Parts: sequence; structure tokens; C-alpha cells
Amino acid sequence: MFSLSEENYLKAIFHLQNSYKNGVSTNALAEEMQTKASSVTDMIKRLSEKSLVNYKKYQGVKLSEAGRAAAIEVIRKHRLWEVFLVEKLNFNWDEVHEVAEQLEHIKSEKLTAELDRFLGFPQRDPHGDPIPDSEGNFSVANRVLLSELKTDETGICVGVKDSSTEFLQYLDKNNISLGAIVKVKQKEDFDQSMLIEMDDNEFMISNQISANLYIKTT
Repeated sequence: MFSLSEENYLKAIFHLQNSYKNGVSTNALAEEMQTKASSVTDMIKRLSEKSLVNYKKYQGVKLSEAGRAAAIEVIRKHRLWEVFLVEKLNFNWDEVHEVAEQLEHIKSEKLTAELDRFLGFPQRDPHGDPIPDSEGNFSVANRVLLSELKTDETGICVGVKDSSTEFLQYLDKNNISLGAIVKVKQKEDFDQSMLIEMDDNEFMISNQISANLYIKTT
């Protein structure tokens, strides 16, 4: 059994590892967890003593196999709860993250398994992120950021990189949803903003928006 704080750190390290191949730095983890570097150091020591992470001075921290398994289990529960909240309790996709942050720490393996079965074994959460199965396996999506597309290229919106309430509300306001077909009509060299076509409508979006939308090219 791990504490709520330990699980949050394991999950944070898991997500950051994609950007820090040689190990997640203490400062990066402190920024992610919004805490002091000294607090991060103390937690890394605790996790290391439990064989959940491997830490090398000046190189950063990585999850051990046990740590990775624990992190994936928390992520699995979080994403299943997000599906449940949206599909069964009529939450909007911008409302579920904070609630799922609380529910993800419930320890019952039976509850997680039954929730998965009840939902029909979903593969993706409301934001398009893959849900690990009971063995911890992810389904890998072939996707790129909308910002990487060139003029006249087309794709289907399959996920978001930024799942903040503000960004999701922006997408709702502009009727941008998962499953929407997006075509890049024009791309500005100056600031990488782009004119896109969606549902027979054309409008401009900033690079900040396009750099946070995942697209499956067609």
C-alpha cells in the first residue's frame, strides 16, 4: 500500500519520463508537484527505500518496474473514473479531472475490475488518452500534434495534450471535439497560427491551440 502523496509522485514521474529520457530532475518534479525541491528530495528518498524509483545524483530519477506498475494502476483508475463520470453521471469533460484525482486513490482492485467491466472495457478516456488494461498494457495511438500538419493536410482530432479546464472550455466554445475532421487551409510562417476547416466552417487558431490537439492523419 502506498500513500496518496506517494502515488501522486509516481504518476508525475511516469508522465515526465517521456520528456526526460535520462531521468526526471528534482526541479522538474518540484515544478510539476508545485512544491519545494527539498520536499521532492525527501519523497524520492522514501520511494527509493521502497524500491519504487532509481535515483542517480545529477541524472535524476526513474521509475523501477515496481514503481511503473504502481503508477500505471493509478492512471488506469483515474481514466476509468473519468469515463464513468462523463458517460454515466453526465459530467462535462472539463469537470472530471479533479474528481478523478480523488477517486484514483481508492484501493479496491475488485472495484476497479468491476468498473472496467461495467463500462465495457473502454480503451480511451474522454480526453483521448489510452486506458491501461488489467495487465498494465496501453494501446498505442498513431497520432501527431495538429501544429505538425502542413497546409492541405487532413486529420481526425483524437486527443488533447492540455486537459486543463480552461483549454477544454475553449474547445467546447469553438465546437472542437474528439472525432472532428480537421483540414489545415493555411499556416502562417510568422507565428504558426493556422486557418483550419471543420464541419464546413473555417476559422483561425493560434499555435498554442494547435500544439495541444492530437490528430490522427488520414
